[in-house]
Amino acid sequence: MILRGDETQDIATATGPMRLHVLRPAAEGRFPGVVLFSEIYQVTAPIRRLAAMVAGMGHVVAVPEVYHEYEPAGCVLAYDTPGTDRGNALKYAKPLAAYDDDARAAVAWLAAHPACTGRIGTMGVCLGGHLALRAAMNPAVQAAACFYATDIHSASLGEGRADDTLLRLGEIVGEAMMVWGRQDPHVPFAGRQTIRAALEGAGVRHEWYEVNGQHAFLRDEGHRFDPVLFLQAMAWVQALFARALRAD
Repeated sequence: MILRGDETQDIATATGPMRLHVLRPAAEGRFPGVVLFSEIYQVTAPIRRLAAMVAGMGHVVAVPEVYHEYEPAGCVLAYDTPGTDRGNALKYAKPLAAYDDDARAAVAWLAAHPACTGRIGTMGVCLGGHLALRAAMNPAVQAAACFYATDIHSASLGEGRADDTLLRLGEIVGEAMMVWGRQDPHVPFAGRQTIRAALEGAGVRHEWYEVNGQHAFLRDEGHRFDPVLFLQAMAWVQALFARALRAD
């Protein structure tokens, strides 16, 4: 469907204004919402195209600038060594509480958007996959689609590198979908097993997919992109959100 993709909104958080990039159907009506968390590079062109894909499924999509406290609004880090180094440094500099407050603020803003039904899902890739799962601890979130989420198995997200995600999985009341690449060195087999066992132990309703792909196989720039896996994964996302975000 035709989209509106030119909207931004600066919303209040505990650590200052955070810019959201909003993509939504141009058609009249109200649609479920999805907060889409980016990788460490913020709202790059591939992230915008991913958001457009999800919006085209019939969702209002809000993409936060995850490092808004540290970088000026609109900042995009490059897919190069300096950009990677900066993104990784900020990933471990930002306090865990700030990540969580940002997620609560984004979910609340999106749920109140006039084009949103109030039914909310989350989605993310890499760092964003972890943030999407943590955001699902908010009872307002009905589903989370998490792709190759980093730092969960090692409990190393945020300042001090000591997150509590695995310990809090029981707070998730919606559904989670976890997708991994078997050739991803950031989340090895033992790490994936740790996460899966924790989800099972916490009784989280979830889907689990492991594919023959590398880290960032959804990113449509660079040699790791797998277009066939991308289409397959988008079908899983569409099915999850169609089921979990439909009106009661």
